[in-house]
Amino acid sequence: MTSPAPTIRVQPHDFDLQTEIDALTAGRTDIGAVVSFVGLCRGERNTLSALELEHYPGMAEAEMRRIADLAIERFDLLGLTAVHRHGKIAPGENIVLVIAASPHRQAAFDGANLVMDFLKTSAPFWKKEHGRDGKARDWVAAKDADDSARNKWS
Repeated sequence: MTSPAPTIRVQPHDFDLQTEIDALTAGRTDIGAVVSFVGLCRGERNTLSALELEHYPGMAEAEMRRIADLAIERFDLLGLTAVHRHGKIAPGENIVLVIAASPHRQAAFDGANLVMDFLKTSAPFWKKEHGRDGKARDWVAAKDADDSARNKWS
């Protein structure tokens, strides 16, 4: 059986969770579980006016596809969607979406979790915080906890 092709997008505009789920599941009766994750921009105790996300065009999409293909193969997923935004994103707005579909719930949970753990550490995205005081802050450093989360899949 051929593995399903994931839907991968990097875009500046927002996404709609229900629209994405509907697109993934339309006309399907083999899907028994859909797990979604939406990452939001935090306000950092009301000190943040925006999070600026940059990416390496072409390479970001290719790495997202590689990660999605890994999850599909490892967990026999029936479908996967990954959308990551770039540009300035205000607190409370969506940043990233992962939807995994499978016959059973555990595979969908594991697939979505793997994708997020690898996106945080392997995909070429960079974040810069912008304070409410109007000043740009430093680029956000990678966290050891993110590497540990990714490494558990080895």
